[in-house]
Amino acid sequence: MNLVLVPVNVDSIRIGQPLPFALRDEGGVLLAHKGYVVTSRSELELVIGRRSSLFIDVAESESHLRAYVGKLHHLVRQDRPLKQIAGAQILASDLDSHRDITDDGEPDWLELQGQAHTMLRDSHPASFRERLDKLQAQLSRHAHSNPDGALFALIHLASTELQLYSATHAMLVSVMCGVAAREVLKWPAALELTLCQAALTMNVGMTELQDRLALQKEAPSPEQQVQIEQHPARAMRLLEQLGVTERRWLEAVRDHRTKTPGPLAARTEGQRMARLIQRADVFAARLAPRAARLPESPASAMQASYFDENRQIDEAGAALIKAVGIYSPGSFVRLASNEIAVVIKRGVNTTTPRVAVVINRSGMPTGELSVRDTSQPEFRIASSVAHRDVKVQIKLERLLALTRAPAAERPG
Repeated sequence: MNLVLVPVNVDSIRIGQPLPFALRDEGGVLLAHKGYVVTSRSELELVIGRRSSLFIDVAESESHLRAYVGKLHHLVRQDRPLKQIAGAQILASDLDSHRDITDDGEPDWLELQGQAHTMLRDSHPASFRERLDKLQAQLSRHAHSNPDGALFALIHLASTELQLYSATHAMLVSVMCGVAAREVLKWPAALELTLCQAALTMNVGMTELQDRLALQKEAPSPEQQVQIEQHPARAMRLLEQLGVTERRWLEAVRDHRTKTPGPLAARTEGQRMARLIQRADVFAARLAPRAARLPESPASAMQASYFDENRQIDEAGAALIKAVGIYSPGSFVRLASNEIAVVIKRGVNTTTPRVAVVINRSGMPTGELSVRDTSQPEFRIASSVAHRDVKVQIKLERLLALTRAPAAERPG
């Protein structure tokens, strides 16, 4: 059993209430099982003994995982020292302040990250499908009601962080594929749903390895490379064990790394889905940072998806670009006005999105976010800008508010 241990502050343990997680020591040894009721402070001290720290496996508790990831994000955004970030603990106040997502509320993307992370590590058929259906329903709702906002949030997260790589990657690929299937390829709703489910679960056989590789400074070892090559078949087998019987879903997962250029029409539905996932997978992988390398710009990553293995225009890649845009929401661009802006909405074509200026022409961060229409000559896009080159703090919630617009303004 692989544990993901993080320190938990003693104050977050509720006296007189069942533990929502198992308590462990730094080696993962079980001290108190999930559901155990600590009846008094003296009993808690007895459980702790002489240990200086307590730990939990975050995969056992979604609320604690979300609180922990949220706290790390908060510390990073405040530019706290690495030592403080590495030693972060979960406090009771962190749990109390972390809100749950509601069906009619705004999406909490860090929470959805946590849900995806837990789902991808779940080995129990009943709970796996329940987690998957819940996550897919929320992603689908947000991707339908505000696709620009969903793309913005996921591309921003994928471009700026190393933590929970596999979860973020799966969500981004799923949303990109869903938008392309719906808006460009005009696939039926049932096929779109199966496509998004396949994208979310394509790497279920190597989630832990993906997260480790994102933080690994060395190239994959021969053993790791074998796991990478074999993971599609392993993922398909795991999904069958978890109760997935949909043939198209399983075929798409099995073939999502197969490099088969050419038109989509001659393929089976499962193979069409696999090709679309493969192209989106290429984009998302190139976009994401690694400990061992810098990320590519969204425009560069998209170009890699646009051309196939024979350097010809790829039908699936072209559908993704038409859906998401050459300058996708969440990416940075330099304007003809010499301002640097972040893309907030797709435009009437792939090269003329709406943007919000974050650095003025003097090179200073802007206080107010000025929205520009890049179809206007004075604000046309001059070049793409890598995330790492934009030295400003991006308030995700503030920018997400700018992505909302009537459906008539969205590309169709």
